[in-house]
Amino acid sequence: MKRVFLIVLDSFGIGEMEDAAAYGDGNVNTLRSVSSSPFFSIPNLKKLGLFHIEGVTAGDRSGAPEAVTARMTEASKGKDTTVGHWEIAGLCSPRPLPTYPEGFPEEVLDPFRKQTGRGVLCNRPYSGTQVIQDYGEAHMRTKDLIVYTSADSVFQIAAHEEIVPVEQLYEYCRIAREILQGEHGVGRVIARPFTGPCRGQFTRTPRRHDFSLTPPGTTMLDQLVAAGKDVIAVGKIGDIFAGKGITESVPTGGNGEGIEKTLAYLDRDFEGLCFVNLVDFDMLYGHRRDVDGYARALSAFDERLPEIMGKMREDDVLMITADHGCDPACQTSTDHTREYTPFLMYGRKIAPKDKGTRKTFADIGATVLQYFGMTPAFLGEGMLEDRKER
Repeated sequence: MKRVFLIVLDSFGIGEMEDAAAYGDGNVNTLRSVSSSPFFSIPNLKKLGLFHIEGVTAGDRSGAPEAVTARMTEASKGKDTTVGHWEIAGLCSPRPLPTYPEGFPEEVLDPFRKQTGRGVLCNRPYSGTQVIQDYGEAHMRTKDLIVYTSADSVFQIAAHEEIVPVEQLYEYCRIAREILQGEHGVGRVIARPFTGPCRGQFTRTPRRHDFSLTPPGTTMLDQLVAAGKDVIAVGKIGDIFAGKGITESVPTGGNGEGIEKTLAYLDRDFEGLCFVNLVDFDMLYGHRRDVDGYARALSAFDERLPEIMGKMREDDVLMITADHGCDPACQTSTDHTREYTPFLMYGRKIAPKDKGTRKTFADIGATVLQYFGMTPAFLGEGMLEDRKER
């Protein structure tokens, strides 16, 4: 019974890509920045070979890697969550998803107001934690919705849970999702509920929910399901793929719960893929430019790695990667950063090997399919050529 556990450390980039300047990024490197923190301690990722990956200059390179290592290049045009995960699963995006640095046009907002029966506040790029402080009281007074975006392809709706019940907020997001198609097909519509009595005390709640575009092509998830395999989504994976190519989905409230869910699936019989997103790196620390918090979170994941690996069966494969960067030391913005990402692949029957710099994240999806004896229906090259019994 073959199982692959693919864990995405959301935003854990390992250095700027050659075209980073075209995305407004210069001298960015999430790993390098986090490694400067006194709270950075990742001995288990080191053993797997993180510091041996091509181009990585942080950390101690002593000792032979225990995993297959590679540096992943994003071939898609973008640096956001949706595009990154889609490419991991084999779907490259040759055109960037639409962004709105000046806010959303009336052709989007007018039908949104009419269908929700509510007005709109803000309508420009904004920090998610700051926007509720600056517009929260006006929202509570007028009952209008706080609509904002970022450098990513997102339409975000913030609302106080006492003004707009969460299920109603989700319905407003579904309305927006139907409007935002075609030319205005943003990657995600995101519900951002919050609570609190007044400015300075407003706090976002964990009931965030993402409403993504349906992937417009075949992914490795679709191929696995068509072959009768299980595809289990942990965290926001189910949202990112809009449920397409997924047989079971479980949301999580953060990294800790995501790891616990993964450990539970390690104890369960299934054949196929367990696809996990650990979001706290990006949401709580990368965007908030918290170097020490990011380092603590990465160290906490590293501490749990022996537990994860200890539950692996003889034929299990563990893959660890990321979907983009979000350098917490970047001074020019609070957005994602265009970076290479790491790839580590470990299994009792997987021979360690340096696979260099890959041309696309899609090589990960191709490798998953290769493990199950399948040929990818997308451009991507498997990395299991050196697989052998040990």
